[in-house]
Amino acid sequence: MIDQNTINELNSQYKNASPIDIIKKAFQLNNKAVVTTNFRPYEAAILHAVSKVESKIPVIWCDTGYNTPQTYRHAETVIKNLDLNIFLYVPKQTSAHRDVVLGIPSIDAPEHALFTEQVKLEPFKRAMKEHKPNVWFTNLRQGQTAFRDSIGIFSVSKDGVLKVSPFYYWSDEKLDTYLAEHNLPNEFKYFDPTKALENRECGLHA
Repeated sequence: MIDQNTINELNSQYKNASPIDIIKKAFQLNNKAVVTTNFRPYEAAILHAVSKVESKIPVIWCDTGYNTPQTYRHAETVIKNLDLNIFLYVPKQTSAHRDVVLGIPSIDAPEHALFTEQVKLEPFKRAMKEHKPNVWFTNLRQGQTAFRDSIGIFSVSKDGVLKVSPFYYWSDEKLDTYLAEHNLPNEFKYFDPTKALENRECGLHA
C-alpha cells in the first residue's frame, strides 16, 4: 500500500499535469489497473484517456438496472467506438423483482442502505474482488461533493487501492472542449437511484 507522504508528493507534482501524463505515471507505479464507469455525464473522457494509454484495460461497469434508455444507448455507443474491454456487473436481483418487494426508497428511509448495498455496493465489491486491482482509475472531480474536494488526483481507497482521478481539477467547460476535440458523445439523462441530490456521495468512494 502506498503511503500518505508519497500520495502528497504525487498530488503536488502532478497538480498541473495532463490527464495522459497522470495516467502514465499511475501505470508506472503499478500496471494492474481497472477503470470504473457508470456512463454518467463526462465519463467518455476518462474512458478515452485511459484507453489511449492502455487499450485493453478492464473497464468495470456496475449497472444498477435503473439507467435511462438514453444512458444505455450512450453506453453502447461509447463501448463500440472506443472498443472497450468491458466487464458488466449487475445486482443479483432484477430491478423488476426489487420494485415489487422494495421499490426505490427515499434517502431517509431505513431501507435505503439495503437498496444501495444491493444495486451499487455489492456489484462493485464483487468486481473489485474478481479483478483485484492495485490501481483504480475514476472520473472524480473537485467540486462534486465535500468528500471529493478533499482527496486530490491521487488517493487511497478504504481497501488500499491507489485511486487516480486524472481529470480531478477540470471544469465542465474544459471537459466539453475535450469531448468536442476527440469527437466523443456526452450523456445528461443519467439517473442514479441511490442519490437524491447531485452533491450527495454515492457510497463507493467515501
